[in-house]
Amino acid sequence: MPEYHAPIDDIQFILAEVLDVGQLARLPGYEEATPDVLAAVIEEGGKFCEQVLAPLNQSGDAQGCAYDQGHVTTPDGFKEAYAQYCEAGWPAMTAAPEHGGQGLPHLTRFVLDEMLCSSNLSFSMYPELSHGATSLLEHWANDDLKSRFLGRVVDGSWGGTMCLTEPHAGTDLGLIRTRAEPAGDGTYRVTGTKIFISAGEHDLTENIVHLVLAKLPNAPAGTRGISVFLVPKLISGANGALEPNGVRCGSIEHKMGIRGNATCVMNFDNARAWLVGEENKGMRAMFTMMNGARLGVGMQGLGLAEVSYQNAVRYARERLQGRAPGTEHSPQEADPIVMQPDVRRMLMTCKAYTEGMRALAYWVCMLLDVEEHHAEQSERDAASDLLALMTPVVKAFLTDVGFECTNLALQCYGGHGYIREYGMEQFVRDARIAQIYEGTNGVQAMDLLGRKVPEGDGRLVKRFAALLQKELEGAQQSDSARVKALGAALAPAATALQRATMSIMTRAATDVNELGAVAADYLRMFGLVATGWMWLRMASASRAADTPMRSDKLATAEFFMAKLLPQTRSLEAQINAGAAPVMAVEF
Repeated sequence: MPEYHAPIDDIQFILAEVLDVGQLARLPGYEEATPDVLAAVIEEGGKFCEQVLAPLNQSGDAQGCAYDQGHVTTPDGFKEAYAQYCEAGWPAMTAAPEHGGQGLPHLTRFVLDEMLCSSNLSFSMYPELSHGATSLLEHWANDDLKSRFLGRVVDGSWGGTMCLTEPHAGTDLGLIRTRAEPAGDGTYRVTGTKIFISAGEHDLTENIVHLVLAKLPNAPAGTRGISVFLVPKLISGANGALEPNGVRCGSIEHKMGIRGNATCVMNFDNARAWLVGEENKGMRAMFTMMNGARLGVGMQGLGLAEVSYQNAVRYARERLQGRAPGTEHSPQEADPIVMQPDVRRMLMTCKAYTEGMRALAYWVCMLLDVEEHHAEQSERDAASDLLALMTPVVKAFLTDVGFECTNLALQCYGGHGYIREYGMEQFVRDARIAQIYEGTNGVQAMDLLGRKVPEGDGRLVKRFAALLQKELEGAQQSDSARVKALGAALAPAATALQRATMSIMTRAATDVNELGAVAADYLRMFGLVATGWMWLRMASASRAADTPMRSDKLATAEFFMAKLLPQTRSLEAQINAGAAPVMAVEF
């Protein structure tokens, strides 16, 4: 059975010594969010994940969810675990105090998300959807809706969902057919079918608040005509008791992974609904939820990479098989496989990616807090630009690499990795979905290259490049020869990324297929450079090498620069090949 131990030491190192999490307590509204407070919250979250959620992960996968005439039952233990989750106040941690929340920084929730995903991804998705619903309602709902619904979602007694796509539409939400008809009393009646709705029906909460994309009569075509509606599973009847509202789960999907989370077909039949935000402006409101979800999915890739790596290391230390190089004359019959260079290559790859991605993801999530709370408009604007630029990178790069890491970790087990009882194959199956949902990674790559990179004449990319250049200049002035060498290794990759950006934009002006043909390569290159930047920051914080952790960080940074960052060279070559090889064959 796999184990999970929350990586508290590494989390605290990144927050305190790399990202200066103390700056959050200097933001208006976060004065009480001191490093000590955040550290205590995170440590308690780690204990909950280790002691309550991780033991349910394998059994939840084996049992899955059960469907019976519109009702869904979650795996044994999930309901009790959710009750503990709510009793401890976790659903309310980052919600605004005026709505019953604790007002902690968004970063804190995403750190908890990583640990939740490591310990039990299926469970984590139930409260994650509620967090997203809370965010959307806080930003876009009117005071009446907030007073009636928000508090129950914040305290966890009601769940939340995001109902976007339909059987015929996929990612093209402009094609949706769900209709919302005005009822004449300020409410609407919603009719339609939504698919792939995570946590659409379950037995964890008393009620579920669905946030549904639909079109009003005579709405403009495409996404310009989409509105968002709040549709509760149950509504208050004449005597105040909750009664059904024309919302029914038609079925649940039988899936490759995340089997403990219900992925539902949701049918809305003249269901009573309330408009959230403005008519025909639903996509703008829903992106509040979608962008948060994309960061959350990135944390899924990170969380599964971490738990897979932990178990692979443990197995490699214990598994005695074969003789390690240079031990042929040793008296023992076999050596731990962790002594084999190829096993170490796989473990080091997982370690370097996981720790680098953690630093990158936490930095991006901190931008949410700066964007919302900094006193200076210029700082809020800068954070907003960087957050927009990096969201598709976090979603796609972390899930691509997270899947790779689960596969490498399984490989360390050899044949035992393919056996269910060891738990590694579940991590691989669970990780695979993260590259697909919340916008496939191809969609994320096109968002990065087709929208974010050219936005404002490259304003977003220039902000990132300025931060990267500042770090490189600092490395040149470092009193550590190792940090200088790491900066020297990163600099050519940073230059290559700039070169690739300019080359793509030039070719795209004359070839409509250029962006789509190279977008995935570009996002991968961007992610590698961004992670290299984080490794340079971690190395700078560790330059004294006066503790085992700092020595370990320097060595892992050197591995990343020497063995993983060179992918940028081949990626630049792939990008320079352009669209022609991709479009040459007829299908």
